[in-house]
Amino acid sequence: MTDYCAFSKDHKCIKFMDYEIIRHELEEADELCHDNWIEIQHLREYIDRLQALLTEHGIAIPDEY
Repeated sequence: MTDYCAFSKDHKCIKFMDYEIIRHELEEADELCHDNWIEIQHLREYIDRLQALLTEHGIAIPDEY
């Protein structure tokens, strides 16, 4: 998409700014999702280590909610 419109007086595309804002927000959302996924993986590994320690020491793992 370009910022040029042959039908506009100043040749500026009215929808171009919307396009740029949405593109930027999608990039931000993608970055946040990636960072969240890394954190989830880290927390999952942490939980697995804690469960292994509990089991190793004969402590019952509490049931999920």
